[in-house]
Amino acid sequence: MKQYIVLFICLSLFNILPSTAQNDDQESYIQCEDTCRHVHGIDLSHYQGEVFWENVGANSKMAYVYLKATEGSTHIDETYERNIELAHRYGLKVGSYHFFRPKTDLAKQLENFISQCRPGDQDLIPMIDIESTGGLKTDEFCDSLFKFLDLVEKAYRQKPLLYTYTNFYNKHLKGKIDDYKLMIAQYSDEKPQLADDRDYTMWQYTAKGRINGINAYVDKSRFMGRHSMREIRFKHF
Repeated sequence: MKQYIVLFICLSLFNILPSTAQNDDQESYIQCEDTCRHVHGIDLSHYQGEVFWENVGANSKMAYVYLKATEGSTHIDETYERNIELAHRYGLKVGSYHFFRPKTDLAKQLENFISQCRPGDQDLIPMIDIESTGGLKTDEFCDSLFKFLDLVEKAYRQKPLLYTYTNFYNKHLKGKIDDYKLMIAQYSDEKPQLADDRDYTMWQYTAKGRINGINAYVDKSRFMGRHSMREIRFKHF
């Protein structure tokens, strides 16, 4: 009889615990792709073509998506409006990013970005994609970048997430953006190692990911170590 009681208790706990854990975390995120220790996500633009969001939401193990909204002072990604609506509908946490052009008018770049990246649509803080100096010397480039980041922070009342890749950071940004959270791109089995050994929040580990519902290659990323999605939640004031 005691054996049956023990078995009943074990089965009861097995059924209850997942539900309890989910209630403790009111926004239960999908926390694994190849491992249950990390939260994974993707970023998308028009380069991925049509996305079948019902399949992405149902079949992938991605918890979040960053969508390209704008580039420079005039370009608006043609898939942004559709993607942000459907990504929300099928349960992903959504953020938006702007591809920064350092030689383009900063105020016009901000105007372009905020015309698309509306606070009410955002779950995650804005992200600025930093990949080119535009031919400027490092000091000139950084001056332009920091002025733009200041404009973005004032507009959204929170610092943006910065995206760049390892070599670009080491050459142009090392030791200069310590106050910002980073997503670092490095497509290898080895985790990025920044020249100043600073911590970073997220790692974009492949540009050739595959996901149900998207026919093209997809950039995939994940949170590092102790970092979590709570750190990049959009604050609605």
